[in-house]
Amino acid sequence: MNIIKDIALAEEGQKKIDWVKANMPLLRSLEETFTKTKPFAGLKVALSIHLEAKTAYLCLVLAAGGAQMFVTGSNPLSTQDDVAAALAQQGLNVFAIYGASHDEYMEHLGKVIEAGPNIIVDDGGDLVNLIHNEYKELLPGVLGGCEETTTGIGRLVAMEKAGKLTFPMIAVNNAKCKYLFDNRYGTGQSVWDGINRTTNLIAAGKTVVIAGYGWCGKGVAMRALGLGAKVIVTEIDPIKALEAKMDGFEVMPMNSAAPVGDIFITVTGCKDVITNKDFELMKDGAILCNAGHFNVEIDMEGLEKAAISKKTRRKNIAGYTLKNGRCINVLAEGRLDNLAAGDGHPAEIMDMSFAIQALSAAYLARNKGLPTKGGKLIDVPEEIDLQVARMLLDFWGLGIDVLTPEQEKYLNSFDM
Repeated sequence: MNIIKDIALAEEGQKKIDWVKANMPLLRSLEETFTKTKPFAGLKVALSIHLEAKTAYLCLVLAAGGAQMFVTGSNPLSTQDDVAAALAQQGLNVFAIYGASHDEYMEHLGKVIEAGPNIIVDDGGDLVNLIHNEYKELLPGVLGGCEETTTGIGRLVAMEKAGKLTFPMIAVNNAKCKYLFDNRYGTGQSVWDGINRTTNLIAAGKTVVIAGYGWCGKGVAMRALGLGAKVIVTEIDPIKALEAKMDGFEVMPMNSAAPVGDIFITVTGCKDVITNKDFELMKDGAILCNAGHFNVEIDMEGLEKAAISKKTRRKNIAGYTLKNGRCINVLAEGRLDNLAAGDGHPAEIMDMSFAIQALSAAYLARNKGLPTKGGKLIDVPEEIDLQVARMLLDFWGLGIDVLTPEQEKYLNSFDM
């Protein structure tokens, strides 16, 4: 039995799915192929990704390939109830409600795992962590899984080092057609979509502090610069800090940036990036938001304790007044700004990422008992990365050059 808010919302959700489908040519092509080949026939797929229209279409593509789908979200504030209803109406098993409590969210994850999945499609590692800790009896039935995001990869690395990961996981986030585009251009645009929609304020002329200069941080910084903001980057990695400097941004520690920033965006994957010692230094009216997977980058518990009052200033904006009289504004409860206060990445970007997800899942289904001699966390096969790139180039009507046999011989020879 599904756990959704209201099946009557399905019509509006279907409109959203139809819109993204029209703008996701790679998934449309895979849906056509999977409908014929049925790579997931007889298999159960458990999926936990931010449950909005683009994710819903991925679910439908996997279902077209014969998968019995068990679906939940990876963040209660990113679930769209109308989209969840549309999937349920089409016969998928859906357990997700916007604004679910922590206990309800864990219940939804449990419902997906209790189905006994053969393949897991995860975003942040919650499903993989749950099945290893609380449903160990179901582990033998899992062929493998795919992980969508940087944070989830970090958790899988830790599990593998500890000898806890029992089945192969494909690191989708590490594919070039994922992180070079999704993390950089997708995050760069969608984070600012969320900020602009939520605050209705201008970025031009403001000082934006970006914590973390990985691929996501680079994308957010690039868009901030394009919007006319002055950009400061904080980092713990000296090489990334140098890169940010040479890209034209100021670099300093957070305690130096705190007094001068107008907008703060965390995108590190780590906890306690902005804490009480930083809040106390910030300007009155400073805006804080998070673009990392979990709501731990801004110390929300510390802010709650430090504030003498709190009020909702606008939808998805909470104002915390400190003892010094200054007000700190936090977007979307410190959760993922681009999904909790927006619609996530553009459809064309997620088309690439979800094409890799779909093809990686099909790879697992096709290669039952996938060998993992080099470890259970494995890279996306290069042919999948290249297939996705070529498919999109073809759709855009773009051609590239091809090496001649003589050029290949030259490049692979030590004799110049």
